[in-house]
Amino acid sequence: MKKVGIIFHPLNEAAGNLARELGESLNTRGISTWLCSAWEGESARAQVDDTDLVLSIGGDGTILRAAQAILPRSVPITGINLGNLGFMTELSVDEAREKLASLLDGEGWFDERSILEAELPATSESPEPRKFYALNDFVIAHGEVARVIYVEAIIDGKPLTTYKADGVIVSTATGSTGYSLAAGGPILHPQAKEMLLLPIAPHLSASYKLVLPPTSAIELRVSSTLHSAMLTVDGHISTPLSSDAIVTVKRSENTVRFLRIHPDTSLWGSLEQRLKGKQG
Repeated sequence: MKKVGIIFHPLNEAAGNLARELGESLNTRGISTWLCSAWEGESARAQVDDTDLVLSIGGDGTILRAAQAILPRSVPITGINLGNLGFMTELSVDEAREKLASLLDGEGWFDERSILEAELPATSESPEPRKFYALNDFVIAHGEVARVIYVEAIIDGKPLTTYKADGVIVSTATGSTGYSLAAGGPILHPQAKEMLLLPIAPHLSASYKLVLPPTSAIELRVSSTLHSAMLTVDGHISTPLSSDAIVTVKRSENTVRFLRIHPDTSLWGSLEQRLKGKQG
């Protein structure tokens, strides 16, 4: 490897210190590095070209921001956990110091994850169609006023139902341990390609959760309403939706790759530990 990026949580002092420590260590190995706050996505995105690996220092939220900086490129990510659950992270702080050299020497393996792609059509305010990528999920929910919204769901061109709910989640398998799980969705194997579609707190409307094949196209139409709605991407990118807005979601041809050192047989054991609130 010739170039490594380090993205860290800016409010975690330990994350910043570790980023600088690892950067200096990599430089002594002759590897070029760049450091960036996870909250400065545009700055990180401008430095990603020709980067061989991105180290994400923080928790799962930091990884989600790192992924947004990378996409649609396929630069691998290795997460170092300073957060709480760390479903997507790979290394503890001590392991980062001990095992990073092994990763750089090619001893790791790639964990490839499906992502979602959403498109908003052109409008008078936005003359060009807008495209978004999500490693975890897309959420359509109410805006500032806590009132139910109406979202019509159409699958592969065929009407499914109109949700009357706080919102609707479309999740990847990676995101199935996130907001989707809190909303009552199932846990999918993280390398699965299926998508989840489920409502948030439905009121007198369909409440079932759907597992959809990776070839499905999901069209979500926000029905005319007096209350605003928002599209949220991976929990930190939000854009307002007008009445009658249409969001089309499908599995992207792009993926996110994690560079890992632990054997993949450790998945279910670490998942059980993290669901119980322990550090794995």
